[in-house]
Amino acid sequence: MKIELHEVPVRDVVNGYVDSAENGVVGYGGKLNIRPAFQREFIYKDKQRDEVVHTVMRNFPLNVMYWVKSDDGNFEVLDGQQRTISICQYATDEFSVVVDGMPRKFGNLTATEQDQILDYPLMIYICEGTDKEKLDWFKIINIAGEQLTAQELRNAIYTGEWLTEAKKYFSKTQCPAYQIAGDYMSGSAIRQNFLETALKWIADRDGIAIEDYMSQHQHDTNCNELWLYFQTVINWVKATFPNYRGKLMKGLDWGIFYNKFGSGKYDPKTLEARIVELLDDEDVSNQKGIYEYLLDGQERHLSIRAFSPQMARTAYERQKGVCSKCGKHFEIEEMQADHITPWSKGGKTIAENCQMLCADCNRRKSDI
Repeated sequence: MKIELHEVPVRDVVNGYVDSAENGVVGYGGKLNIRPAFQREFIYKDKQRDEVVHTVMRNFPLNVMYWVKSDDGNFEVLDGQQRTISICQYATDEFSVVVDGMPRKFGNLTATEQDQILDYPLMIYICEGTDKEKLDWFKIINIAGEQLTAQELRNAIYTGEWLTEAKKYFSKTQCPAYQIAGDYMSGSAIRQNFLETALKWIADRDGIAIEDYMSQHQHDTNCNELWLYFQTVINWVKATFPNYRGKLMKGLDWGIFYNKFGSGKYDPKTLEARIVELLDDEDVSNQKGIYEYLLDGQERHLSIRAFSPQMARTAYERQKGVCSKCGKHFEIEEMQADHITPWSKGGKTIAENCQMLCADCNRRKSDI
């Protein structure tokens, strides 16, 4: 890992400055990607923007910035995007700031004043290293006072045409992923939550980590595999569980479910009838677990309501402290309340259906 501090004059950064909106912002003779794929596209308010320029005009120090050197010898801004853009916009006459009580653009300044700005040294740390080294370094850097999300950190490493295409589908307000699956996804598209979820699902399908999937596809010219897979998952969900229930279905790991159970045969009408039954069952404490339970049959997803301490004490006294299975006596602290008739067979969590088992018997019963 190599990290070096450089003094880069404003005139070098402004050289070749071009703002192509969503297509990117570059400077430093075309070698600096000022707004790379991982950066959030927020814009300084006028007051913040003007203060950056005033700081440079007064020759006061700006906070250090961070660049990453790419394998091709170009650079990307990690931290300092808005400060850089503010300076470049002013130097290209895009706005004015108040100087001595009068609004003045860069072009209205004297040659001496212009040179003072252009010669101002920006303090920039430039990082070179492996993907892992960069990722570890990024995690300790505060970006504009707000820490990057895990996916934004990954985006900083695996930039390229594939990521640019993926962000069109998953990382914009009202993006295609939001249009077809916003009701099923949690988080924010612009904070990369949708992209991270889609990558988590497809990486799980392939039995690899998100970073491995992004590394494998970093230099692809499109993200068709990811987009088509994502659509398949959402179409499967809508076909299998056509009656949408927002509070229960939003944010579930649908792609993980699809990877495990997508090839199975399910009758939506039968599933819907069972969902209604489970929603009416007061013993089901975790209703969001209903969908996974219907797919794999594991009752733990439902968090079946436990017997109350009073119910357990009543059953213990009725049994005189003797385990219903092994017939041995135990203290109440050594025993566990259990359903006589299992919940899966219609047994309710009521006093009449409570029995006390020793820990070993209860564990063996659960393993059956």
